[in-house]
Amino acid sequence: MTLWFVFALMTAAAVFAVLLPLGAANSAGDGGDESLVYKDQLAEIERDASAGLIGPAEADAARVEIGRRLLSAADLGRNRPMQSNRRLRRAAAIGALVGLPLLAIAIYLPLGSPRLADFPLSARVHTPDTGQSLEELVAQVEQHLEKKPTDGRGWAVLAPVLARLGRYDDAVRAFRNSITYNGESADRRADLGEAIAAAAGGIVTADAKVEFERALALDADEAKANYFLGLAAEQDGRKSDAASIWRAMLAKAPQDAPWRLVVQAALTRVGGPDAPALSDNRIAAAKEMSEGDRAAMIRGMVDRLATRLKQNGDDVDGWLRLVRAYLVMGDQEKARIARSDARQAVAGDAERLRLLNDGLKNLGFDG
Repeated sequence: MTLWFVFALMTAAAVFAVLLPLGAANSAGDGGDESLVYKDQLAEIERDASAGLIGPAEADAARVEIGRRLLSAADLGRNRPMQSNRRLRRAAAIGALVGLPLLAIAIYLPLGSPRLADFPLSARVHTPDTGQSLEELVAQVEQHLEKKPTDGRGWAVLAPVLARLGRYDDAVRAFRNSITYNGESADRRADLGEAIAAAAGGIVTADAKVEFERALALDADEAKANYFLGLAAEQDGRKSDAASIWRAMLAKAPQDAPWRLVVQAALTRVGGPDAPALSDNRIAAAKEMSEGDRAAMIRGMVDRLATRLKQNGDDVDGWLRLVRAYLVMGDQEKARIARSDARQAVAGDAERLRLLNDGLKNLGFDG
């Protein structure tokens, strides 16, 4: 309402600025000013004659001349189109009074909107362009963080993107800043450790181990930290320790854990026993089924997984489970088709493609 009140005052000021000159009486246009001048001259002659400044004859002659001019001016004023001028002024006044608001409304309606929320300049400047590449968007965020280095949310958003782009050293710095300005958490420590390991070419260095251990101190079930500590044990030649860590992970993990297949493959790699693909309840129920019912149950599970992957092809673990299921079922052709579909689905993501190929190698099916 305040905004509309201001607009109304501005409109009223503009209208009166136009009406004021039109409403002022212009007596000169009606011959009034000229008649007054002659009347003043007659009065002045009378004063001069009374004071003896001019003689009676000169005074009479002046009175006759001024009277003639006064009559002429009066006749001229009566012959002027006074009514027409008034009509023109009245029409101009009405036009200004009605036309200016209508003109303002006509311009505002297509260009403005009273219901549009505020959109400050800063928001307009930082609105992302959907046509920009990921690298350009990252560059914009980096420029923002150079001006506001304490923006913890910005660092939290930037860090995983840098890791995805393979800029691991920058990702390490971003993860550290995220911890500094957002606070410590198990997943942030684990992400930092992963970035340190990636920067070292996949080697779990002492610095990376420190971060993973800090993550476990905050949450003993942090999956990423447990996995990489197992990987560190494997890299140190302690395969039995690695197997123990990964077996403990699988024992606690739900059956639909997205990282389950990766850990199973790692456990197989170090010679440890793999965890069952089904829960104990499902295994018990399957034992009571006939061979045909059991096969139908497994086939149904595999078909549901295949359908889900057609809708969401980014699930690398899901693709690996599907390929493995076909291999267990002895269906080599479907396993090859699933492998091809999986690679096509993640072809645009280098990190997912790498994880997929590593998983296929662990399955012995990297053709």
